[in-house]
Amino acid sequence: MTQLHHVRVYKSEEDLPREEQLAWKIAEVAADPVEVDADVTDMIINRIIDNASVAAASLNRGPIVASRAQALSHPVSNGGAGATVFGLDTERTSPEWAAWTNGVAVRELDYHDTFLAAEYSHPGDNIPPILAVAQHIGKDGRALLRGIATGYEIQMDLVRAICLHKHKIDHVAHIGPSAAAGIGTLLGLDVETIYQAVGQGLHTTTATRQSRKGEISTWKAHAPAFAGKMAVEAVDRAMRGQTSPSPIYEGEDGVIAWMLDGPDASYQVPLPVKGESKRAILDSYTKEHSAEYQAQAWIDLARKLHGEHPELVDPANVKAIVLHTSHHTHYVIGSGANDPQKYDPKASRETLDHSIPYIFAVALQDGGWHHVDSYAPERAGRADTVELWHKITTAEDAEWTRRYHSEDPDEKSFGGRVEIELTDGTKIVDEIAVADAHPLGARPFARAEYIRKFRLLAEPVLEEVEIERFLDLVQRLPELTVDEVRQLNIIAKPGVIDLASAPKGLF
Repeated sequence: MTQLHHVRVYKSEEDLPREEQLAWKIAEVAADPVEVDADVTDMIINRIIDNASVAAASLNRGPIVASRAQALSHPVSNGGAGATVFGLDTERTSPEWAAWTNGVAVRELDYHDTFLAAEYSHPGDNIPPILAVAQHIGKDGRALLRGIATGYEIQMDLVRAICLHKHKIDHVAHIGPSAAAGIGTLLGLDVETIYQAVGQGLHTTTATRQSRKGEISTWKAHAPAFAGKMAVEAVDRAMRGQTSPSPIYEGEDGVIAWMLDGPDASYQVPLPVKGESKRAILDSYTKEHSAEYQAQAWIDLARKLHGEHPELVDPANVKAIVLHTSHHTHYVIGSGANDPQKYDPKASRETLDHSIPYIFAVALQDGGWHHVDSYAPERAGRADTVELWHKITTAEDAEWTRRYHSEDPDEKSFGGRVEIELTDGTKIVDEIAVADAHPLGARPFARAEYIRKFRLLAEPVLEEVEIERFLDLVQRLPELTVDEVRQLNIIAKPGVIDLASAPKGLF
């Protein structure tokens, strides 16, 4: 059972008791010592596997190489044993820096879980900072489970109620509070301490959405990792008795008043009541394909059309393709964004994975999607692809927008309707509501699919014995000892990672 909390802006002369502030309500949820339900436990295990999958595939990509070098430049801090770094065996670093580099590895390929409502989110971003602190401080699997359940719950509840992108604020602003709350649960902190950490976590992670606009840079992968790093530091400060701006959400100079809907804003934020288990993770969904979530269903539809209509591969046969879809898909990753870079064959990978015209064109021609090959410069620059790509536009459809925002899980959708006009006058119309991997899709992801994805992405860089070791360990998560939680990492084959070749910086 959840309770809606009314959140509005208060003038300084108005009385808003601390106990009525949203940050305090979040802290109360985090401090509530409820156990984790069995189905939630299973899903948390799935998402740890999922994060490890995409991290394995990213081990030698530029942002990971750079962030890893930064992390290893910082020794283990005095308060604990340090935390592991994806791909490495004996090396340890301070937990905030482990959260940083492991968070970048999880996000680099845009290939892990998602939740979409009033705002967008990848709640798996909570796992790296919470796990890093668990390893550093020495917490067992049960405590780790509870912390991760809280991280998902808080981020997803904020995402259900408070829109950031409308005001050009990046969605990672919800991670600072959620990761701080999750760490608070992990450590068994009191409400007051978590409250201070949540406030600081939000205060330090509000940034603009330019990181996802125009020529998208490598910062896109760093942004959520930065929020996780800030959350670790916020908890550390709060544990040392330091306080945070208050009320951070409701104050007349606070986040809502000046960054979001303004002084007249009003939100209804759902949070579990005391004693209620945290089940939000079950409403999130992972990705079969390495691309923005709104592209998942479209890739599946393009794959289907490739088999049914082989003539669509040749752009000479196609006059125009229009994807009728939700407001978000049209304006963020579609032609409604008015970003010429979304049609530029020389655009960055980060830009291409936010271009549904490009993604649909390649998936239509290839009959599938590959996390590396589909973004290769030679693939993006292929003449017939560029020709087909430039014939694809998007259009907002009111019904698909309504379904995108629907609270009914059986109706909520992230797809749309495609209308293809051929040069001979023939029209092809088809539609898809959810991705094949979605719980209501054609091939829903369960444990077997998560493991299959892990093997696919890990086999090039991990030994078979390491794959088996990790899978055995993570699937025993509730019973893991402190020492076993410290082994919850993936270790690359010898020679895969060359630490000496990392770029040099200040540290």
